[in-house]
Amino acid sequence: MPRPLLPFSAPCVCGRFLRRYRRFSVEMRLQGEAVWIHSNNSGSMLGLLRPGAPVLASPAANPARKLRFTQEAVWLADRPADEDLRAPDPTPRGLDRAGGFWVGVNTSVPNRLLEAAFHAGRLPFAAGYSHCRREAVRGASRLDACFWSDGLPPLWVECKNVTMMEDDAACFPDAATERGRKHLRELMDIVAGGERAAMFYLVQRPDGHCFAPAACIDPEYADLMYAAQAAGVEIYPYRAVVGPEGIDLGQPLPVRPRRDG
Repeated sequence: MPRPLLPFSAPCVCGRFLRRYRRFSVEMRLQGEAVWIHSNNSGSMLGLLRPGAPVLASPAANPARKLRFTQEAVWLADRPADEDLRAPDPTPRGLDRAGGFWVGVNTSVPNRLLEAAFHAGRLPFAAGYSHCRREAVRGASRLDACFWSDGLPPLWVECKNVTMMEDDAACFPDAATERGRKHLRELMDIVAGGERAAMFYLVQRPDGHCFAPAACIDPEYADLMYAAQAAGVEIYPYRAVVGPEGIDLGQPLPVRPRRDG
């Protein structure tokens, strides 16, 4: 791919998934050894954590950090099957020939990519705004971003990472999320107060043709998302382009209408 909006600061390593421990630690096999790496993904990563699956991990910026790598993506093969753990370490070029794609699982990416895309002029919904602040505080709430400019109402944005696919739709969440429901209610309050509010769902995989809340996982979240949309909260699902060099912003996806029943 051309240079992505979020390039990895150093070349990633590619190993094989062994197991996950207490959500934020993943064990992978790298060059014949078992290595623990950091994962910041608190979701279930449903359908992605198969023993032997290739894992892309970036070196820690701080060489003294206890876990030297951070999990960035997991390879999803065209024909799902457990990989041979005895096989050599995979390479990105070899995986491309085998067929499949990377699924980005680093949950810090959506927030950072939103800011990078804004400064690159690639967010039509933020056209006209001149400033962006991440981790913006509004009253007792802290939201992922706020855009502002003279003469425009503030635009508050909450970001979510999407890795689950169901019925040809990219879906969020992949685990029940009380925190996610709280964010939707906060955004609805913002709109009721006369300001703009939006959800930015970054779909870090290339398959599927639309976005939908995962009613099969968290029906309350699904109901709230559609209620928020009806109340004026803007919903922006975007595809990410995930590769060994970094993450780029792809095209927007349509939101699937609510299904009755």
